[in-house]
Amino acid sequence: MQGRRNQRGLTLIELIVAFTILMILTSMAVPLARVKVRSEKERDLRWSLREIRTAIDKYKDASDQGLLGPPKMDTDGYPESLDQLVEGVKLTGQVDKKIRFLRRIPKDPMTNSTDWGKRSMQDDPDSQSWGGQNVFDVYTKSMDKAADGTSYSEW
Repeated sequence: MQGRRNQRGLTLIELIVAFTILMILTSMAVPLARVKVRSEKERDLRWSLREIRTAIDKYKDASDQGLLGPPKMDTDGYPESLDQLVEGVKLTGQVDKKIRFLRRIPKDPMTNSTDWGKRSMQDDPDSQSWGGQNVFDVYTKSMDKAADGTSYSEW
């Protein structure tokens, strides 16, 4: 028995206590990680919405100033699609000169795609279907709710 006391190691009870402490710490860390991931997605959603909406506003301003030529019927000077903001529009009075409003369509962090919900000027403000006349506003197609209870599609 004398030789066993000099051996180093952990007893079964010490191992059980150590694993229990690790389990408690892990169970506390997982919810914090979920909250952090969710808040990062919310931040990215706000940024993406702001970027697209700013590009739509700049397009409308350029159209109102007459830089893009006369607007097509039913567009009210807004872009016909989000792709038009990326591809660019020819400037009036310029040969082969385009103005682009977005480098690319940002990804929706909630759905992980570039397929955004769109509203036209003629649609209801809370409409979930696009009339197709123009792109007045965008929203995420995610049906999830934020921590404050609002739907992400209402942002």
